[in-house]
Amino acid sequence: MKAFVFPGQGAQFVGMGKDLYDNNATAKELFEKANDILGYRITDIMFEGTDEDLKQTKVTQPAVFLHSVISALCATPSEHPEENKPSMVAGHSLGEFSALTVAGALSFEDGLRLVYARAMAMQKACEAQPSTMAAIIGLPDEKVEEICAGINRDGHVVVCANYNNPGQLVISGNVEAINEACEQLKAAGAKRALPLKVGGAFHSPLMQPAKDELQAAIEKTEIKEPLWPVYQNVDGKPHTDPVEIKQNLIAQLTSSVRWTQCVQNMIADGADDFTECGPGKALQGMIAKINKEVSAHGIG
Repeated sequence: MKAFVFPGQGAQFVGMGKDLYDNNATAKELFEKANDILGYRITDIMFEGTDEDLKQTKVTQPAVFLHSVISALCATPSEHPEENKPSMVAGHSLGEFSALTVAGALSFEDGLRLVYARAMAMQKACEAQPSTMAAIIGLPDEKVEEICAGINRDGHVVVCANYNNPGQLVISGNVEAINEACEQLKAAGAKRALPLKVGGAFHSPLMQPAKDELQAAIEKTEIKEPLWPVYQNVDGKPHTDPVEIKQNLIAQLTSSVRWTQCVQNMIADGADDFTECGPGKALQGMIAKINKEVSAHGIG
């Protein structure tokens, strides 16, 4: 069974989506619609901007969303459309919005508006308190959880944010707590404890202000029953009920991304052919480490 998966922030690169824009009329129409919705020509930055331009929060998240969604929508060959559709979808963090849009739970316009609102809300939360994330390689998840729990105390926040694949976990919190956690995790045997170049503590309690802001936007947005089950980050399980999907989407910003569990559950439910839709190959690498028996490739 086919599964479509969608990457998160960090997969962007200058030139992303240009081939689609130049060679596919539907893609060009959607990109131009996005320019109108956002009120600036994001395509100019995506196709010909600088790396620094593309790292702006108001650009990064919409850019990855657009490349991912348009890649998926334009990838199904017209001669065999049913054979090339997925049976299930999932997205990593930001990618969950892409997955919901491609599955028809969100309209293209509403998906883009929510992603832009999310980006701006997260930027504000990042500016309010210095915070960061770090990748931990080579320790069991349970050991990382235990050490983080021991550091969480007055003014110190550090939590497990991204369960990417067995032996690779990303922690998130304020700068002092992350530094303390990295030292303890290295002492406990982590192969690497690497601070990431990110603007804030995504998927942690420090994103509560952003969650509150985004919740208002999500609650006003219509979410329909998706064409295929969407395996959501907060619990790694398949969802088709619009009410549940909305609740999980609201919870996502302050909850862990349980990507390992998403992929394991998709495989248990029959997925053996994963297509990463959008920029980069990060999810293909993660899937290969979760289960070497399944196929993982990309479009975009």
